Amino acid sequence: MTVPESFEDLAASRREWIETVLRPWCRQAGLKQLRLLAMEWQDFAGRADPDATLWTWAWERFPDIVHENLPGVNETHEVTVTLEDGTAVTGFPDGRRSRQGYLVLTGRHADYGPYPIDQIVAVRRQTSD
Repeated sequence: MTVPESFEDLAASRREWIETVLRPWCRQAGLKQLRLLAMEWQDFAGRADPDATLWTWAWERFPDIVHENLPGVNETHEVTVTLEDGTAVTGFPDGRRSRQGYLVLTGRHADYGPYPIDQIVAVRRQTSD
């Protein structure tokens, strides 16, 4: 292991670790592990907001529910969420109520969820007809 020589090298090394280790881990970790990490987030990520980092990275496992440059779930597109038991629910993600690894959808006639990230197997963005 090479020891960084300067502050700039140290900062670059940390950014690389975040992008190559921490962020990919968040994309595949189970809800229980994510919640344990959230409690220790400042030790791992510094003062970064866990909603803008940890939980956004966790939702990145479903690309149709996140926006590349914005934190949290993307509320602007209707999605169909498929659960482990085969149930499919369609609605708009509610970013305010979708917290800590749980997703809430606002449908045309009702709200659905919260669904834990562990029970979601697919999220598909709906296309307009």
